[in-house]
Amino acid sequence: MKTYFKRLFDYDKHVNLLLTDLILKTSNQEKTGKTMAHLLASQRIWLTRSKLEPTDNFAVWPDRQADLLKSQIIENHQNWVDFLETRNSGDFDKMIAYQNSKGEHFEDQQSDIITHVINHGTHHRAQIGLYLKEEGVVLPFTDFIAFTRNS
Repeated sequence: MKTYFKRLFDYDKHVNLLLTDLILKTSNQEKTGKTMAHLLASQRIWLTRSKLEPTDNFAVWPDRQADLLKSQIIENHQNWVDFLETRNSGDFDKMIAYQNSKGEHFEDQQSDIITHVINHGTHHRAQIGLYLKEEGVVLPFTDFIAFTRNS
């Protein structure tokens, strides 16, 4: 599982950087930049939860300048890969207890949390793609299968 999840985070980084390049070339970065900032903040929150650390000081929808997105993408990717490197096969089945931003308590399996992080990113990249298309941007091919053919 470790190798599989690392590959998914490699894909995640790749497409986040592709879309961020497009975001930075557009004149209206409000919706696209805010959505990418949310995607990245969520990755940090879930990693912090996975490490069993408090997330009290994290904004789910942060105000973030678009020019900082690339460095956050690279940092998040490295932090997730480093975390995955410390896991053994049994760790992916462990239950992680946490509190969401509304103060509700949950417990989810580590592998489900990681899968959620990747799927959450895909959801918001689709939104960003729609916003970019509305501005007339031609989108690159960002499907996972295309990434696997070139990696």
